Amino acid sequence: MNPPSIIGITGKLAGVRGMKMFDLTGKVAVVTGGNSGIGLAMARGMAEAGASIVVAGRNAEKNAGAVSELNALGAKAAAREVDVTSESACAGLMDFAKSSFGRLDILVNNAGTNIRKSPQSLTLSEWTTVLDTNLTSAFVCSQAAYPHMCDAGGGKVINIGSMYSLFGAPMVVAYSASKGGIVQMTKSMAAAWAPDNIQVNAVLPGWIDTDLTRQARKDLPELNDKVLTRTPAGRWGEPDDHKGIAVFLASAASDFISGASIPVDGAFAISG
Repeated sequence: MNPPSIIGITGKLAGVRGMKMFDLTGKVAVVTGGNSGIGLAMARGMAEAGASIVVAGRNAEKNAGAVSELNALGAKAAAREVDVTSESACAGLMDFAKSSFGRLDILVNNAGTNIRKSPQSLTLSEWTTVLDTNLTSAFVCSQAAYPHMCDAGGGKVINIGSMYSLFGAPMVVAYSASKGGIVQMTKSMAAAWAPDNIQVNAVLPGWIDTDLTRQARKDLPELNDKVLTRTPAGRWGEPDDHKGIAVFLASAASDFISGASIPVDGAFAISG
């Protein structure tokens, strides 16, 4: 048997060091809206990379199911019922993560909602509900996480935007406004917190197969064909398509990336 070459050994060592850049062992992540869909998929990805996870959601039964799923992956996980439109509840969530696992390193601001109406029909209350849930909650949760991340020597904030951060559509005026705001808020937080070693980035999911988009396909029967025709990848996205980007943005691999907004859309955004 021939002895291993120096090149072969060096390549293997480089591969091990490279993988360590994505290792989240010992890190603690909070995922709002983390009990289903994209949020749970991101939680699974980070759990598989070694992170402990705090799932935040309003539905206790779904929270418990998410924790069981993460535990089955070998991860430490906990859940908390949270109304992300409450400033005190958001602060309590970050304190809960710190008391449960000793630190807080990663925040995924994924909680969101939508009310499909034309601009002239949307009430102020409905507008406020969407903006508070999608945008203001991300600000308040990030603000509450900030001192804990400073205590940990740095951190990662991952804000969830949308294709509607880039585009508009007749029936999603509040949703589009909230998701456009996510992109600008991400840039400002990234600039403000870079000296604290906190990186802030946004993920812009495309057309993903979730409960919200299934309802949209019921409301708009032509939507399915339109999405497939425009998406070069030729399919709807799956929640698990977000596992990799979550691990990347939560890990040391992205330590010099901040203020970015990254589409996960099968090239939808660049297709004419």
